[in-house]
Amino acid sequence: MTDSPFGEQSPISSTNPVIDMYALVDCNSFFCSVEKVFHPGLEGKPVCVLSNNDGCIVALTPEAKKLGLHRGDPIFKVQDIVRKHGVTIFSTNMQLYAAMSKRVTNILRKSIHHVENYSIDESFCNLKGYESHFDLVDLMRGVADRIKLWTDIPVSVGIAPTKTLAKVANKFAKKYDGYHSVCMIDSEEKRIKALSLFDLADVWGIGRQTLSKLNYLGVSTPLEFANKSESWVRSNFHKPGIQTWLELNGTPCIDTSEVVQNQTICTSRSFGEMVSDLPSLKASVASFASSCANKLRGQNAGARSVTVFICSNRFREDLPQYGNSATYTFITPTSDTLEITSAALKLLKQIYRPGIQYKKSGVIVGDIVSMSMLQMNLFDPIHNRKERSDLMKAIDVINHRYGLKTIKLLAEGDKEQKWKVKCEHRSQNYLTNINEILTIQI
Repeated sequence: MTDSPFGEQSPISSTNPVIDMYALVDCNSFFCSVEKVFHPGLEGKPVCVLSNNDGCIVALTPEAKKLGLHRGDPIFKVQDIVRKHGVTIFSTNMQLYAAMSKRVTNILRKSIHHVENYSIDESFCNLKGYESHFDLVDLMRGVADRIKLWTDIPVSVGIAPTKTLAKVANKFAKKYDGYHSVCMIDSEEKRIKALSLFDLADVWGIGRQTLSKLNYLGVSTPLEFANKSESWVRSNFHKPGIQTWLELNGTPCIDTSEVVQNQTICTSRSFGEMVSDLPSLKASVASFASSCANKLRGQNAGARSVTVFICSNRFREDLPQYGNSATYTFITPTSDTLEITSAALKLLKQIYRPGIQYKKSGVIVGDIVSMSMLQMNLFDPIHNRKERSDLMKAIDVINHRYGLKTIKLLAEGDKEQKWKVKCEHRSQNYLTNINEILTIQI
């Protein structure tokens, strides 16, 4: 489809009331788009990126979707399609994707004053005040063109008075070529038309349980939900549902910085080969704990708890089955790699059972709070937190400059271990490793 379902995009005229507008900038098929940047011969061809251990499809291009492939498909079940149509396969390379994400974000921050990263491929831009000097659609289309020119990553932009409606507009920008990458919902007529055409299951904030409840209550479209009375919504839903209803009606009330911080952070992997020895499990848990701590510092947050879990392969009915988890609560919220890893390894020792072939382990940090509001505890076992914080910052700087895991804990072990995930189709770290930089043959 090339047309646009609710008319031409136009700037908010001076006769309309000035309202705050948000833009959601979303990279199209981000993982695949990054791979195509460094493999230009793949333009217009089917491409898929696989999950950890090269198990399932986690990202795919429109060309791959047309072949009948879907996100979540186990790769071994679709090998016939892959071979028949010459689908190019890549292993997930989060280091490369994160580096490209940072470049996209840098371009956004140089173009828009207030930019908030929501995920590796999504950012919200607050456009308050820009409507007085710019046509918002032209402004964001220029930003999208700049990102494409400087990184070769295509993006779609949705503009609306709330972040939820911006998500809706973004979907239309992706789906309809007539919007030329930017769709704006800036009037009541456009809001009503957009919500009447949108899929209720795709509304940001409406999960599986909420969707089932809405369907049970006779609501089948976002517009029907938005048109319900406030008393009806409050009698049937808790705060998240009420916020979604308000946002669909044009009232901004979702603080995405709070949404991100209140999420738990989980790092886990299915092993390349099953392991039974404690040293191998320790290495995996230490590596995952270190990754969680690094992510916490990246959002200037700390965790009050850490959970470790291990499990066997439930598909191997011929082997003994076992799974367990344990949680530790810190006196003071922390993002210290040493502290989190030490606690995680103690938990692993508690739940480890010899004689079991383990297929997966993982670390979860929860009860996340902002470190800017951290309150110290008189009985804190770590007496030199300032020094430890400086140490973590120094390690992060070195790892950012010279590559991930340049400095790591001894407990994480070496690179060649059985539990390491399969990544037979991983591309090079072109942007972060000098030894894997892209080379051009003449």
